[in-house]
Amino acid sequence: MRIVAGDPAQAQIAEFLEEHLREMRAVTPPESKHALDLDGLRGPGITFWSVWDDGTVVGCGALKGLDPTHAEVKAMRTAPRRQRSGVATLLLTHILDEATRRGFTRLSLETGSAEFFRPARQLYAKFGFESCAPFADYRPDPNSVFMTRQL
Repeated sequence: MRIVAGDPAQAQIAEFLEEHLREMRAVTPPESKHALDLDGLRGPGITFWSVWDDGTVVGCGALKGLDPTHAEVKAMRTAPRRQRSGVATLLLTHILDEATRRGFTRLSLETGSAEFFRPARQLYAKFGFESCAPFADYRPDPNSVFMTRQL
């Protein structure tokens, strides 16, 4: 597997992200959906990575700077057929290393509270993320879980 930084609008990546957005719309009420679309992932302060294996996108994730010391994990997704195969671990390790390299001292994220998101919450907890209050522009939401960790 290899991690590549770049434009999420590349055809195969865009299709992968559209699947992600469809999935999020199916399991999350519209007012609680915080997944970024292609334009959002191309915004200022965001670095997007895709994970490739044998010519196929198998995962993605992004880092969004919130201020000089605080960043957010965005757009974490693993292809359903590749879940629990190390894709998310590889990518989250990369994002943590990159955030540290860039001088961030805190990394936060928002994920869902539904059962569907349990594996994601377990992964983040395994990497030292703990529950926290809403951060940045987020508001309290029963459909969201906010997590953070110091770097």
